[in-house]
Amino acid sequence: MDAPLAKFAIGQVVKHRIFPFRGVIFDVDPVFANTDAWWEAIPEEVRPRKDQPFYHLLAENDQSSYVAYVSEQNLLPDETDQPVGHPHTALIFDEFRAGRYQLRPRITH
Repeated sequence: MDAPLAKFAIGQVVKHRIFPFRGVIFDVDPVFANTDAWWEAIPEEVRPRKDQPFYHLLAENDQSSYVAYVSEQNLLPDETDQPVGHPHTALIFDEFRAGRYQLRPRITH
């Protein structure tokens, strides 16, 4: 079975469909790639399917900044056109332009 294509892209700002937080995507797993304990800790009535893309976000809410791991079914595009206030965005991204973050060039040897 082929992995589904991701609907959202690295550098895109998204918001959670249910909970009040938003963030910028910095990595994508084609299917669930976290621990079973993490998945089972989610209440069964809102537990997402494992057979969909999961996104790593530099996330923020009104109280704090953190890293979140969110299923595609629980994300929506953020339409505010505002940057994310997470302090680590500058480590991964170069600039925020036209509602999107641009990845920093990688330094290789």
